[in-house]
This record gives sequence, C-alpha cells and structure tokens, in this order.
Amino acid sequence: MIKVFIGYDQKESSAYHVLAHSIISRSSLPVSITPVKLSNLSRYYYRASDPMASTEFSLSRFLVPSLLGFAGWSIFMDCDMLCQGDIADLFALRNPEYAVQVVKHDYVPKQDIKMLGSKQTTYAKKNWSSMMMFNNSRCRALTGDYVNHASGLELHQFKWLENDSLIGSLPSNWNYLVGEYPLTPHVDLIHYTNGGPWWKKYEHCDYSALWFSELESMLCEKGKDETSQRLLSTSNR
Repeated sequence: MIKVFIGYDQKESSAYHVLAHSIISRSSLPVSITPVKLSNLSRYYYRASDPMASTEFSLSRFLVPSLLGFAGWSIFMDCDMLCQGDIADLFALRNPEYAVQVVKHDYVPKQDIKMLGSKQTTYAKKNWSSMMMFNNSRCRALTGDYVNHASGLELHQFKWLENDSLIGSLPSNWNYLVGEYPLTPHVDLIHYTNGGPWWKKYEHCDYSALWFSELESMLCEKGKDETSQRLLSTSNR
C-alpha cells in the first residue's frame, strides 16, 4: 500500500481532487490518499497561522511521519500538482539509506509574486519540501511538539535532520516546476508552483490542457451525465 498525503487548502479544493484522481487512475499498486487538512488536525496542530505561508498546509505537512507512528514509508505532495506517471515508480525509488527523498531544485524563482498575489520568497532548498518521500522511522525528530514550535525555515530546510547526507535525491521529473523549467515532452509529476489552471488568471499556463483533461476524465469517467456536464460548463476554461 502506497500512502500518499496531499496538502489541502480551501482555496484549491479542485486542485486536490484532480491530483488525487490523477494518482489513482495511473497507479499500478494499491494507494491510499489522505488530505492534510487543518480542520482534521486540531488534535495535533495548534500553532498560529504564519503570515508568510501561501497555503494552509505550509507547515502541517511535516506531521505526516508522526501521524503514521513513525512507521513505514509515506509520500507528501502539494495539491497544486498533476500526476502523469505511475506513483509506484516513484515509490520504487525509496532508499533506506535516507530519512527523506526529494527533488533537489537549484533555482532562483523568476517571479516576485505567485498564486494570486502571494509573495514569492527565496531561500536555500526552496521547493524541496513540496514533494517528499519520508522514511518515517528515520524522521522521529518531527514530533508534534517540534512541528508546532519550529520555525518555517527550520522545517523546510530540513534542520530537523542531523545533516544533509540524510536527504536523498529523486529525478526532477517527479517535481517539475511549471514556469521555472524548460518545457519537456513528458513529466511524471507536474507542479504548478506559481499558480494553476483552476484559477482563471493561470488558465492558459503551461500544461494547463493536461489539467483540464484530467478534470474532465474525473467528472465523466462513468459517462457524461447531466451533473458532470454542468460542472464542466462552469469551469474556468
């Protein structure tokens, strides 16, 4: 069983559901998907909201190993993504030598503003934590108390690990940053990091057609019924 946790934000609920569908429809192994949603985490997450955070799950994502009792493996990903590959292929890359595995982006954002006016911040290891494969037993520093009190940079820069040698690399196609990287024919995990096509402002961004195609597939999988057609007709294409 592949355990996938997806950040959930009220502003991007459609993005969450389309991403979940894209994972399930392509997976060759059983997969469970859990939303990292603040209203579900009140027993575990109680820190004040961060004015610098662009999503509701900016810091709560780091609770995933604790929620699983620091056992097994898990994958976390932001909701503003679209899976075009088999998640089993990503899961097959897990390596017990590491505590966490990520795509190690090395870039400076091209834009100062993202996601409907959110300030674009630049820091070391930016976007590494947007998709993480946790070796949960080696992430015991991420206790509920630590996640609730550590600074955002401590969490996102993996200061909770003894050293960076515990961070393994994953292929860049498993966290492709739209608008930051050159266009490429096939990407396993598309990341609309600067804003996705579920918002009218970004409806024509790179790879937006793939997202709308996934939306249509999700709504019409069992035939084009009246409800699905009504939803599609009011989408922001």
